[in-house]
Amino acid sequence: MTQIPPELTRWTTLTAAILAFAPVLAFGFCSTLPDRIRALPRPAQVGLPVLLSIPYLLTTLPLGSFRWQWFAVYVLLPPLVAAVLASVAAIDPEQRGHVLDFAVLISLGLAVDLRWLEPAWPRGLAFISKLILLDAGLYGFLAVRGLTGVGFDLKVRWTDWKFGLREFALFTPIAVLLGLAVGFLHWHGHIERLWTVPLAWLFTFFMIALPEEIFFRGWMQNLLERKLEQITDGRNGRTASLLITAVVFGLSHFNKRNAFFNWRYVLLAAIAGVFYGRAWLAQRRIGAPAISHATVDTLWGALFR
Repeated sequence: MTQIPPELTRWTTLTAAILAFAPVLAFGFCSTLPDRIRALPRPAQVGLPVLLSIPYLLTTLPLGSFRWQWFAVYVLLPPLVAAVLASVAAIDPEQRGHVLDFAVLISLGLAVDLRWLEPAWPRGLAFISKLILLDAGLYGFLAVRGLTGVGFDLKVRWTDWKFGLREFALFTPIAVLLGLAVGFLHWHGHIERLWTVPLAWLFTFFMIALPEEIFFRGWMQNLLERKLEQITDGRNGRTASLLITAVVFGLSHFNKRNAFFNWRYVLLAAIAGVFYGRAWLAQRRIGAPAISHATVDTLWGALFR
């Protein structure tokens, strides 16, 4: 078998990562994109996400790690998400929150949190899979389902900074004091390379905070609020959805930094989820909690271990 030059594999991998991130940018900057997709015939709407399998091909074929069974997953999963949410759009046009909405959320969330799809990827490249799952969710919920109130917009406003940094400022004293008290945080008192902090913030914003805030606030908290208000005749849906989502957000960190249940991380993340949820509720825009989230994570990484 002919060996592929390393330079080519680097370029194909970079191209795969760019293609996987492109839908995030497209939905974030083009507000009319969901309407354009919904104008397509239903078979085209459902079938179009098959293109999300291309990054898998570009990544694995040059490296010799391509597997048909994993390719089938990436060919079938995004259209399946679109098909399910297309049916939900017809069943629940009022967007009160349907059990299938939550089934899709749980499936996507567990796939990421339990790393179900990571074995499909060469070492260090599983982040592309997370982007593909995010793309499938954005396509399904925004374009096919037409879910309103998500607030995903990469045209960041000054009010996003205002509310994002407000919640960061409110959460930070709690996080630092509690984190140090339970041994989750350890002060190291200096930043070795100050110039890396802005770069770390940008990476965290786009690769960690933004995807998680879209999932937990734009989709989960949004849908839970609608469903709980329907169940309780409009009472306490906002507060209950905020708290439930925060708890789920905390639990999603159970296996971070630890092979077992990391209760310290769960506790701090759940409390953080309350403040991130508040940032989203201020305007119902993803930019604000993503700013809070990225700033918290960057601060922890820069000043604490």
